[in-house]
Amino acid sequence: MSSLPEAKIILPEKRYAAFLFDMDGTILNSIAAAERVWGRWAAAMGLDVEKFLPTMHGKRGIDTITALNLPGVDPRYEANVILQGEIEDVEGVVPIPGAVEFLSAIPPERWAIVTSSPIELAKRRLEAAGIAQPRYMVTAEDVTVGKPNPQGYILGSERLGVRPSDVLVFEDVLAGVQAGEAAGADVLVITATHNHPMDTSHPRLPGYLDVTPHVGDHGRLSIVARP
Repeated sequence: MSSLPEAKIILPEKRYAAFLFDMDGTILNSIAAAERVWGRWAAAMGLDVEKFLPTMHGKRGIDTITALNLPGVDPRYEANVILQGEIEDVEGVVPIPGAVEFLSAIPPERWAIVTSSPIELAKRRLEAAGIAQPRYMVTAEDVTVGKPNPQGYILGSERLGVRPSDVLVFEDVLAGVQAGEAAGADVLVITATHNHPMDTSHPRLPGYLDVTPHVGDHGRLSIVARP
C-alpha cells in the first residue's frame, strides 16, 4: 500500500464516452507476486534485482527482456518462462480497495481493460482478485508494440466504438501514462500502490473508496465523490 502523504482529490470535470483501465496496479495489486517471479529470474540472469524490478512494471514481458539486450538470451522463450511462473503464483493478488464496486457500477459496454499482461495471466489475476472479466479486454497478444506505445489504448477505444480523445485512461505507471497521452486520451493516475511520487500533471486518485462512476445523459461517464 502507498506510503505517500494523502493529497486532496481532484477529479476530472469532463464527461467521457468510456473508461479504459490498466490492470496491474490500477484495479488490482499484483506487485508481490510479480516481483517474486521476476526477482528470481533477474537473479538467475545476474542482474541487480533491486535496480531491475522497478523497470518491469506496466510493460509486456517480452519488451522488458528485449530491452535488456542480454547476450545469448531468447526474449520470447524467457518471457514464456516468466509467464508460466506468474500464472502459477497469484498469492497475494488482491483488488485495489473499492475497485470491484466501482467497475460494477459502469455499464459493461462503456469500459475495457488494456493490459500488458498476456490473456491467460490477465484472466488468472482477475479471478484471484475477485474481479469479473470485462466484456472487452486488450492484452499483450493484441498488439505488436506494448506500452508506452499507444497501440493498446487506441485498440481499446476502437473495440468500444469511441474515439481515444473521448476516453479517460486509468493508469499507475509512467509507461502506461505515456501510452494514454500518445493515444490522445485524458489520464487519471491511480496511486494506491505507489511508494514514490510520479512526476505527472494528471489528476491522481489514491483508490476507489471515496468515488463512484456517474452515468449521465446519453450514457456519458464521469467520476463523482461519494456522498
